[in-house]
Amino acid sequence: MSILIFLDQADGHIKKSSLEAAGYGAAIAKQTGTVAEALVLGNVQDDLTTLGKYGIAKIHTVKNEALNNVDAQVFTQIIAEAAIAIGATVIVFSNNFNGKAIAPRLSVRLKAGLVSGAIALPDTSNGFTVKKNVFSGKAFANVFINTPLKIISLNPNSFTVAITEATAEVAAFAATIAPVKVQVTATNKVIGEVPLSEAEIVVSGGRGLKGPESWGLVTDLAKLLGAATACSRPVADINWRPHHEHVGQTGLAIAPNLYFAIGISGAIQHLAGVNRSKTIVVINKDPEAPFFKVADYGIVGDAFEVMPKVIEAVKQMKHQ
Repeated sequence: MSILIFLDQADGHIKKSSLEAAGYGAAIAKQTGTVAEALVLGNVQDDLTTLGKYGIAKIHTVKNEALNNVDAQVFTQIIAEAAIAIGATVIVFSNNFNGKAIAPRLSVRLKAGLVSGAIALPDTSNGFTVKKNVFSGKAFANVFINTPLKIISLNPNSFTVAITEATAEVAAFAATIAPVKVQVTATNKVIGEVPLSEAEIVVSGGRGLKGPESWGLVTDLAKLLGAATACSRPVADINWRPHHEHVGQTGLAIAPNLYFAIGISGAIQHLAGVNRSKTIVVINKDPEAPFFKVADYGIVGDAFEVMPKVIEAVKQMKHQ
């Protein structure tokens, strides 16, 4: 009996969101008196033994170049084999793009109950109940899973990971690898930027900045803070910024520790993608902007006057 954690990787490195999933799975293992094991598919450059510090006892690897890119059907088959082989009672994913593609398929294949977007450890005092966000973060649902095998995908940045000094055993897993149907013909990467999905801090701008020529106010602060940059949907739609920076209900949903919203009114569609941020700072000249209702800190003022002062204050703090 064990907990199986799928460790997602990109370019040979385990993703930050998967490390959170590892800690979450290990906590479930401790809670249920079982062992946390993990599965890595594809060629990875990281020293996997060090992932024992997240509570993983054993890591199963399937090293095959064909698995460096995700094919949801192939990955589902391999994860199912691994889960059966180790007698997994719970399978944990990160609720990212790959987790959303694989977990539902695995749920059907293994006839396992699935809760996607978990935000807390399961309540095992009376069965197995998992808490998650619903209605774009406006409410919570406690979902009871009554199947023998359970699948959970964890919302990124929703669980605090405990670190230990332990190391993990790494062993090859003999999996049946079906022919990969998805062929990647080209990859266009954004170089030199902090990925939004992995960012601890995000600086975002809206139409209040009046044009792409003003975006230095966003990028200058982001560089000082080591942050990712983002934008509202209208900004992406009018091509001030690339669409991969669009956050919101129809864009990327993020949950950084700190989110700066500059010149963004805070329409419900935008809030749906950023309301899981730990701390929200809003800068807007409209005191009635909806964003102020959910902000932890707010500055009512013209961004063109406020932002240079904020940037200068951050510079002074970094030099202290």
